[in-house]
Amino acid sequence: MTSPSTSFPDPQTVADKLAGLQEADQSYLALILENPLQDERLLEGLAAYLDAASASRFLNSLKLGRCGEWLGNHAPARLQIRLMEAARSSQHPAYMAFRDGLTRSGGLERAFPKSPT
Repeated sequence: MTSPSTSFPDPQTVADKLAGLQEADQSYLALILENPLQDERLLEGLAAYLDAASASRFLNSLKLGRCGEWLGNHAPARLQIRLMEAARSSQHPAYMAFRDGLTRSGGLERAFPKSPT
């Protein structure tokens, strides 16, 4: 039996919040980002969001880029590599637009700065 804290949130709910990304959605996602037990659900929801965007007839690359940038700016260091892995998991333009936003945020560089040479 899984504990209630790991079964919440539903990945589809996370995908819907990422798709909307309004102020209330951002608050909801920020709460999820604070809890390491919910990382898997967040990443499952991100995968569902990117899969839905790649299957749609119209690609809204600005919205995908904005989502990547928001996640890159707000996700903790423990998630930055996993977010980039998710963004690089496909060569579809939806994933590329998300990856561009994630890169623009600079979250990976902030989480893991280059060592001085």
